[in-house]
Amino acid sequence: MAAIDVVEAARALIRCPSVTPAEGGALDLLQSWLAPLGFACHRLVFSEAGHDDVENLYARLGTAGPNFCYAGHTDVVPVGDPAAWTVDPFGAEVVDSVLYGRGAVDMKGAVAAFLAATAGFLEDRGPDFGGSLSFLITGDEEGVAVNGTRKVLAWLAERGETLDHCLVGEPTSDRRLGDMVKIGRRGAMNGRLTVHGTQGHSAYAHLADNPVHRLIRMLNAVTAEPLDDGSEFFPPTSLQIVSVDVGNPATNVIPALARAVFDCRFNDQHASADIEAWLRERFDAEGARYDLDIRVSGESFLTPPGRLSDLCAAAIQRVLGIETELGTTGGTSDARFIKDACPVAELGLRNATAHKVDEHVGLEELQQLTQVYRAVLEGYFGP
Repeated sequence: MAAIDVVEAARALIRCPSVTPAEGGALDLLQSWLAPLGFACHRLVFSEAGHDDVENLYARLGTAGPNFCYAGHTDVVPVGDPAAWTVDPFGAEVVDSVLYGRGAVDMKGAVAAFLAATAGFLEDRGPDFGGSLSFLITGDEEGVAVNGTRKVLAWLAERGETLDHCLVGEPTSDRRLGDMVKIGRRGAMNGRLTVHGTQGHSAYAHLADNPVHRLIRMLNAVTAEPLDDGSEFFPPTSLQIVSVDVGNPATNVIPALARAVFDCRFNDQHASADIEAWLRERFDAEGARYDLDIRVSGESFLTPPGRLSDLCAAAIQRVLGIETELGTTGGTSDARFIKDACPVAELGLRNATAHKVDEHVGLEELQQLTQVYRAVLEGYFGP
């Protein structure tokens, strides 16, 4: 089995313009590496009305249990203004031992690292390593996540195929590689609040009903005090007002409508339905006519510390010589779907430049992450 160079693999993946939902050649490339290693590769295209079709890849080596799965995505966010970049966003240039390009951190670099770790592991151990290895790679993580990981998991369930543990390669590290392994995520809720009033002349306010005043009081009712103080692995729930809009160009007209948008990241003390009920109770107390549109992209979840997080911590200690923190910070990821199938943890590169102009990763960090992933595999399947 030929070794795979992590840097060259990462560069090749970055050169694929796989902006969600485009495949961009990234899954073709990944399959071209996995198939010669003996993986049975399944290209899965899912559709749903109102959404783009999305290609996904599930590849498995072996039929016996346990099945250790690596999950990730090859889709990337748009580059923004290309002129703002100092390099070609899809050029995969290396400058002073740093690899630049969209997806270098989130998360083509990590996909390349696990690929290289897997190739090295199989080169030493051969195909009879005591179980199965699988890759679940989607092209719909940075988008609406409708035709991606969730549907791959449903496809696996229909086949009667199970995952025993899953490691997701999201960029979880903060100040240095390996300083955090995520064992859960906060829930994510977006709300759009529209308050109805009665338009009128501001000099005759008694003949109108000002929705702006009502909106201010309603927002204060849900932001003045925190919902909670956090829990063992979660920070306090955060509700942030991100937009207030009246759309009123006049200075002497009380408007008929006032709108606000908020984002709530909630911990494991709450379900989204409970938070919505809490919001409506406080909004109702104002006595205003209002509409509330709620969208939940994921519930909070926690995989309690156990075998998988212990393996990650041990691998980080062995390779990098540091103790890791088990955390739940950051946004959502596809781990919110995988946690219903098996225990899941997330471990990847530093997130400092994810989604930014001139996204980049050091070559040494890529090599180190490959070693950490290799140590996880060795710990999982034994020496």
